[in-house]
This record gives sequence, C-alpha cells and structure tokens, in this order.
Amino acid sequence: MVSPSSPVTSAFHTGFDDLRRELDIEDEFSPEALAEAATPHPESERAGTRRVDARDLDLVTIDPPHSLDLDQAYGAQRRGEGYEVSYAIADPAAFIAPGGALDQATRRRGVTMYAPDHNTPLHPRVLSEDSASLLAGRDRPAVLWTITLDAEGRQMAARLERATVRSREKLSYREAQRRIDDASAAESLVLLAEIGHLRDQLEQERGGVSLRLPSQEVVATDDGYALRYDQSLPVEDWNAHISLLAGMAAADLMLDAGVGLLRTLPPPPDDTLRQVRRHGLALGIDWPHDQSYQERVRTLEHEVPEHAALLAFAVRALRGAGYMALERGSAPPGDTIHWAIGADYAHVTAPLRRVGDRFANECLLAICADQDVPAWAVEGAEEMPEVLGRARRRERALDRGVVDLAEALLLAPRLGEVFSAVVTTERRDGQVAIQIREPAVAATCLSEASPGEVIDVRLTAADPDARRVVFEPT
Repeated sequence: MVSPSSPVTSAFHTGFDDLRRELDIEDEFSPEALAEAATPHPESERAGTRRVDARDLDLVTIDPPHSLDLDQAYGAQRRGEGYEVSYAIADPAAFIAPGGALDQATRRRGVTMYAPDHNTPLHPRVLSEDSASLLAGRDRPAVLWTITLDAEGRQMAARLERATVRSREKLSYREAQRRIDDASAAESLVLLAEIGHLRDQLEQERGGVSLRLPSQEVVATDDGYALRYDQSLPVEDWNAHISLLAGMAAADLMLDAGVGLLRTLPPPPDDTLRQVRRHGLALGIDWPHDQSYQERVRTLEHEVPEHAALLAFAVRALRGAGYMALERGSAPPGDTIHWAIGADYAHVTAPLRRVGDRFANECLLAICADQDVPAWAVEGAEEMPEVLGRARRRERALDRGVVDLAEALLLAPRLGEVFSAVVTTERRDGQVAIQIREPAVAATCLSEASPGEVIDVRLTAADPDARRVVFEPT
C-alpha cells in the first residue's frame, strides 16, 4: 500500500497510461460520436418499438459501490408457489443510430476496459454513466425481462420487451448482503437469496461448473494502491444466477428463431478431464471414481494449499470460450453449448459494457414481438465474434499488465524478503507456478517442489519497467 502523493503512486499512473498506449485503448470519442450519445435515437428504427411503462416495478441495482455504468436492475415477487423475476437491462440502442459514428466507435472498442485509476468506457460517459445507466430515481429506457419460475426455480416462461423503468435504490454487494443477513431486506432481496439457492441447485443438476478461484486485483485505496485477492460475497453468486437465467432464456429464444449471438464453450477433451483427476489424486485429494469433474471442483476451497493447486490446474478444462453468430435458415456452425454453464447461453445483460449484447437484444426484441429482425442487428451479430474476440484479448492483456506492474512496484522496496508460497502447478524447464497470499502475488520460480507444497521463496528482483518479479527458493 502506498500514499496517493508518493512517487510510487505516480509510477502507477504512468504505468497505466503506458499500458493503454501499448494496447491502443482509445480514451476519447469523436465529436460526432459524442453528439449522437447526447441525443435519443428515433424509436421507429428499432425492434419491439412499443415501450411499456414499468416504473411501478420495485427494482434495485446491485453493483460495486463506485460503479455508475449500471446495466441491470432486479426485482422479484412470489407467483403462487413459484416466482416472477423482473430484470431490466440498460438500452443504449435508444441513443445509437445503426452505422453512425457512435456505433462504429463501440465496435472498435468492443468492451469497457477497467484499470485501477479509471475505466475506458465502451460508450461516452454521458450515456453509459448517465442517460442510459439505470441510476436510482431516474426514468430510464430499458429492455425488460419477465421470467416466470416454478417452485424449484425452473423457468416456465420468459419474454423481453422495451420499457421505461425507474430503479428504487443503488445497493452495493456488501449492503445487499448485510440486509439479507440481518433480515432487514425487502421481499425482492429475500427472494434473490431464495432463487439464487434454487438456481445453484439446478446448476449442479445440469452439470454446470463453478470454479471458486481467487483472482488478483489491484485496487485504489485511501493510501494509494494495493494488491489483494478478491473475496466475493454469496449475494454476488445469487445476482450472477439471475444474469445466467436471462442468458439461458435468451439462447433458447434465439436458437428457436435461428438468429442471434451465443456465448459458447466446447466440452474439454476426455483426456484433459482425466489429467485433472490424476492431478487431484496426486495431491492427495480424495476423488471417488464416480464423482465428476463438476461435482469435485465446486467443493474445492482456495484457502487449502492442495485445493488451490488443483483449482489452478483445473482451469485448463475451461479453455476455448467464444461467440457464435446464428444465421437464419442455416444450422448452427458448431456445438452451441456452453459447457461450464451446462446449457445454451448468450451474453445479453451488460450492453453498456459489452457491445455484442446490444445486437443480441435487438434480435431478441424482434423475436418476442414476432417481427423481422432488423438487418443491421443481424449484420452486427455476425460481426461480433471477431469484434469481441479481439476486445477480449486486449482486455486480458490489460488485466495482466496491471497486475504485473503492481507486483513489481509494490515489491520493489522488499528485495531480499522471504515469503511463504503455495506451489500451484509445474511448468517446463524446472519452473513452478507459485501463489503468495500476502501480498496477493502469482509468479513462477525454479523449484523441485510439487503442486500443493508450501515453500519459502526469496524476492531477488522487481523491475517495474519490465513488469517482472523474480523469486528463488530459499
């Protein structure tokens, strides 16, 4: 942790700017794009143009405390023995002319890029953090899911329509969790926990994979910047299940209509699953022969060294995620399933932060309104696998560069110190991957230690310019 006025903090800001330049991450929008963002686009050029008044719905947003680009507002109520979920999604298409300057700018960017000092938004902030954001107490254009669930949380019906909504309150994850835990939550939050548990049970039944891997975060603090592992709350999982619910409903609708954009993940080769199982047994982790990969990994705890090692190895089964555009009149160009979810799935709930969601939602609105999908939405969906693939690679490079920079800057004053580390995986040439708990560092070093072992390592180099740290076993 460093002071906000220290040379180290200044080095952070310089390093973040250097990363954005290296990755060609645009910060500014053209005057034409800014002008479009400030003016609503004519409703007549979009699908499902009748916008219902849904401002009476009791909706709240649940996000990190400082977020302003609010994509989703959630509400739920009991319906007989089951539930009705209302899930409003921001509607940036209300401001974006197909083929215009803003449309082209968002296709170049692909996604919002997040760094600890500031984000580089997909849309101009006047749109993503104001006029299109589902801010509390403001009337906002949205696309509204109404999803009916039975008593076990299974989907019975789903529809999507354009609406005007008004979120009642902006909650942080921590505040939402507190209200649920101390029984002060409104009914919709109580139902979020209830539905979340049911949907988690259904995920297990359909063979979904939930890897509870800690990820490194570089966070701004009152004193500068710090490295830590994220610590998610149960409410984050329950909230994610609502997004997954909408994404699975969207995929079913698009597959039935033969048009849209899916998020896919192919099943891993059987040999990969066997390797993961053998790795677990070698670590001394009990793994009954009739227990699947999905069943075993969802019970692993990253605080246990052997479990952390197996989780790091198990990630190799989840490689190959991508996007698939569906072309009306043609069979899907491959397996449509998202293996980790255990179902067909689509990204549709974050259009302020992910460009493909806007095109997918236009397809869905037309499908639900029994209209022809606009040609511009079909064309956009077909372009998205390439656009989002490129954006995701740039996003991963930024995330990795931010962490590498933080490790080098924060560890530079600690050369020669010894740290306790868990060996997570073996690599070539005698290298092993290690995970240090405090500070939150993932690195490599030369060692003959086996995965799951706890070893002492000494920091021998920390180079912020190269974004590199070096550890050696003691």
